[in-house]
Amino acid sequence: MEKGKIIFLNGVTSAGKTTIVEALQEKRDVFFYVVANDLFQEMVGEQYLQENYWKYLSEVIIMMYHTAKLYSDMGKNVLIDGILVEREEIKPHYQQLMDIMKDNPFEIVEVYCPLEICRQRNIDRGDRYESQSDEQAELMSKDIAYSLRVDTSVYSAEECAEQIIRKFWG
Repeated sequence: MEKGKIIFLNGVTSAGKTTIVEALQEKRDVFFYVVANDLFQEMVGEQYLQENYWKYLSEVIIMMYHTAKLYSDMGKNVLIDGILVEREEIKPHYQQLMDIMKDNPFEIVEVYCPLEICRQRNIDRGDRYESQSDEQAELMSKDIAYSLRVDTSVYSAEECAEQIIRKFWG
């Protein structure tokens, strides 16, 4: 069985990852299952997240990667909506991800948006705090080998989705 492609959309909060995921799921030429940090975080009880947020989030993120790998192994395409941060609880995050995905068709897409625009999006959303994107940018893994960069300050989510489809499905 041919393995499905795994596309990791990496970027800070409010960069536009989830909106791109939604645009990709509207496409008829390729189908994706989606795994996302936010969805997997909901698997952890709130009391545990309050007790030790990064410990439990780190564990569930690694499980999310294994879930994406399982879908790929079963021939399904997968989108990962996440952010590669390097915190003590998950280090070396990027290397762990690469080790898990080493036998699968795996690509990382940088979902870029200038931080000043992310700040405004955070305010507009109301479910994030203004500086959350800045804080994540400071924690983001360095030297990530991106296959593609999409800029949501220049292109719509639909245009970014088209760039991704063209790059990985020709």
